[in-house]
Amino acid sequence: MQFSVSQTPINEYQGQAVILFVPSEGDLPKASASVDAQLNSYITQLRQSQDIKGKVGECLVIPQANGPRLILVGSGKSPMQAKDFCKAITEAAKALKASAANDAAMDISDITVDGFDAEWAYKQVGQIFQDALYHFDECKSKKDEGAQKIESLSVIADNTAEIDLKFGQALAKGMAFTKKLGDMPPNVVTPSYLADEADKLATMSDKLSTKILDEDQMEELGMGSFLSVAKGSIEPGKIICMEYMAGKAGDAPHVLLGKGITFDTGGISLKPGAGMDEMKYDMCGAASVLGTMLAIIELELPINFVGMIAAAENMPSGHASKPGDIVTAMNGTTIEILNTDAEGRLVLCDALSYAIDTYKPASIVDIATLTGACMAALGRVNSGLFTQDEELAEELIQASTSSRDSVWRLPLQDEYQELLDSNFADIANIGGPLAGATTAACFLSRFTEGQKWAHLDIAGTAWNSGGKAKGATGRPVPLLVNYLANKI
Repeated sequence: MQFSVSQTPINEYQGQAVILFVPSEGDLPKASASVDAQLNSYITQLRQSQDIKGKVGECLVIPQANGPRLILVGSGKSPMQAKDFCKAITEAAKALKASAANDAAMDISDITVDGFDAEWAYKQVGQIFQDALYHFDECKSKKDEGAQKIESLSVIADNTAEIDLKFGQALAKGMAFTKKLGDMPPNVVTPSYLADEADKLATMSDKLSTKILDEDQMEELGMGSFLSVAKGSIEPGKIICMEYMAGKAGDAPHVLLGKGITFDTGGISLKPGAGMDEMKYDMCGAASVLGTMLAIIELELPINFVGMIAAAENMPSGHASKPGDIVTAMNGTTIEILNTDAEGRLVLCDALSYAIDTYKPASIVDIATLTGACMAALGRVNSGLFTQDEELAEELIQASTSSRDSVWRLPLQDEYQELLDSNFADIANIGGPLAGATTAACFLSRFTEGQKWAHLDIAGTAWNSGGKAKGATGRPVPLLVNYLANKI
């Protein structure tokens, strides 16, 4: 999709469609008013007849014999709330995609959003219209040839908006990459497949190089925790390190580490069969790191950033770990495996130790579809945020606010640590039926002492379940890209 910035008034646009905003009360915005005057108050008449009431996201598409289609979009009251603005832009993109038009012009210069500036608004436009193009038919024998593509959007604004539109577009491309990886079947997306995708990204930028640790190397490093998960599958586990060094030489990198369980049966602690197909999404933390890297490459951000993935399959077999097994992590901690379905933390803890030892990071954030307990607490609205570093917490919350990729901070007090006590090892891999999301974060904290570290539990936000809604969401790529961009 092509975005362009133009100073030509929208009432002079010669393309296939114009997107015009109609409030629920008060005067029309200037752009809409200019087209209304040209059409002898036609839009005003539609308002008076209640053909369009201005409700947020309401759309009315009107063909014209001698001009572009009118896509009228309800914008509610002014100033708009951020969620209402994004809803209006989303519905405008849907209406354009569903119409026969494949190009349009839009002017939001007279639209105000409470608490946000014009730069934010243009970023949202770039992201939402690019995101509207996502369509998964990779595995269908007959492609949806009729799927409407939006080819171009002309935004009436000054030239500074081009930077913001590009930011939003790059972010949406990262989201689309993340969605595609999540939606692909698990017999295709294996740890080796993720490693190949990381290598492909490295061809896109001379600032990026990749390093892949195989199981033999992990054995030499003493990663018994990671290997206890990977050994149950014929698919070899991988730790993938993407080193993007475009910042100041010698500056410590910021590390993002994604959980990449490409399919999670639960292992010997087998999950129920209903809905198990959705366990292909247990690699969405890894997918979000790959999507974030793509966006960073597109934006050419001048930052030192390492994207890591702990990739394995969790399968039941004669080689798989059993409840009661004790394994030794890379840092020497012994772990009693009480439940093989708590495998994400077992691969992440060794990857965290490796990241800390290898990169001496300025900060490290892990992203994981880690616990059903977090989903039970926060649903599909907020990702769970865990950290004891107040500065890092504030940075992530600020990024979540600006990106509208929301998080909610959950407790990580030391008092929860005793729930992980084991009679037979240094630590157990589960903490019982209570505070499951927190005890999972407590487990990871044992491997990050003294580090600027945070954990994002995206179990409820990485994908949608059931029916036509089923599919990856691309979250938390918006949060992560904004977080890194704010580091510059």
